Amino acid sequence: MNTAVVILAAGLGTRMKSKRAKVLHGAGGRALIEHVVQAARAVAPPDRIVVVTGHQAGEVEALLAPTGVQFARQVEQKGTGHAVLCARKKLKRHDGFLMVLYGDTPLLSGATVRAAQQAQARSKAAATLITTTLADPTGYGRVILNEHGGVEAIVEHKAATPAQLEVRLINSGIYCFRADLLWKHIGEIEPNNPARELYLTDMAAILNHHGHRVQQFHLDNSSELLGINTRVELAEVDRILRARKTRELMLSGVTIERPETVTIDAQVRVGADTVIEPFVRLLGNTIVGEECRIGQGSVLESAALADRVTLGPYTLVADSRIDPGAHVGPFARIRMDTQVGPEARIGNFVELKKTRLGAGSKSQHLAYLGDSDIGERVNIGAGTITCNYDGEKKHQTKIGAGAFIGSNSTLVAPLEIGEDSYVGAGSVITQEVPSRALALGRERQVNKPDWVAAKKKKTSRKK
Repeated sequence: MNTAVVILAAGLGTRMKSKRAKVLHGAGGRALIEHVVQAARAVAPPDRIVVVTGHQAGEVEALLAPTGVQFARQVEQKGTGHAVLCARKKLKRHDGFLMVLYGDTPLLSGATVRAAQQAQARSKAAATLITTTLADPTGYGRVILNEHGGVEAIVEHKAATPAQLEVRLINSGIYCFRADLLWKHIGEIEPNNPARELYLTDMAAILNHHGHRVQQFHLDNSSELLGINTRVELAEVDRILRARKTRELMLSGVTIERPETVTIDAQVRVGADTVIEPFVRLLGNTIVGEECRIGQGSVLESAALADRVTLGPYTLVADSRIDPGAHVGPFARIRMDTQVGPEARIGNFVELKKTRLGAGSKSQHLAYLGDSDIGERVNIGAGTITCNYDGEKKHQTKIGAGAFIGSNSTLVAPLEIGEDSYVGAGSVITQEVPSRALALGRERQVNKPDWVAAKKKKTSRKK
């Protein structure tokens, strides 16, 4: 089935009380418009998806450019019918079906979009309209059916008669048209409304007038059609998306303790038999392997964890990789292109930045390791820091396999420490350390006998 999709995303969304276009606001770890593009992909490839932009068009287009979709600008906001007309040039050779979606309906699933498309394909109707029934339809356009069950007209709430206001079948605004009939008759929409805009809803009556049938595709789950107009609705949609994600993961074999407390973005992947403790946040493009344990309060952002990784509580991992069997945390921070090797150990209040830590190496307490290349089986003592910044440039520290770095060592980069070497505790190391050598970089201890007694005697004389 040759299908194209137009996504209407030009509005600002004044009720959001925001300087940002509504479709750029986030829910479930993605911008609203990203969710809708994902749903559209269920029926059309990217080059047959046209996003109509207006307010902050540059930002919206920059966000979606990597997806390969097309764009059409609606410079003046003249209604939904006008927005579809703005996309016409991008689809001038398209003669199959044309679906119209809205950029602020992130709960709409690809399965529903595909089902509506298939309902249209199985029929001889000119268009299929997704409808739903609400207990309280206040504010929604009412769908008026004819004696055959087809859609006769769509009446806006403000224009409805008392009898029409009793109708609880509402218009979602989501259509699947026969493209040839849409383009043939869309020019007949007139701005006969107080806003003087071209409403796409008028197409139902126009198609009926020309003897064509418009059918409804009734959706029982009305939450999928929830559009966002306020921050309250945004929070509710975010909650629903998060609940969907945790349910998906649990059904795939992931244990989530107290799922109502965790935050997991839509694109996150987690392997079977992993345990996620309360108040964890898995964000961005995070990937977690099998048989991992993510400690309470930990935050992962675009992180990659291999199998059997354990994160202690309140560990932060961003843009970094942790290899199989490693143990990190509690209260550790791993960031900016760091790789923690297999079976390595990172303890409490240790921070790694742009560092490769070799297999089986350890840094268990109170250390900062930045811009470092650390070999296998290295032991980093408590309080060790790499001085990687000279005020103008960052420099690297290299530590060979099997080295032992004593507690409270200060490693001033650029620096290389050889394999199987030792650095004495409390040392300041500024020069290369050969392999299998002992490096000491501290003053010799001096003891002054009876110094305290002399100090007290001097103090008493002053009194």
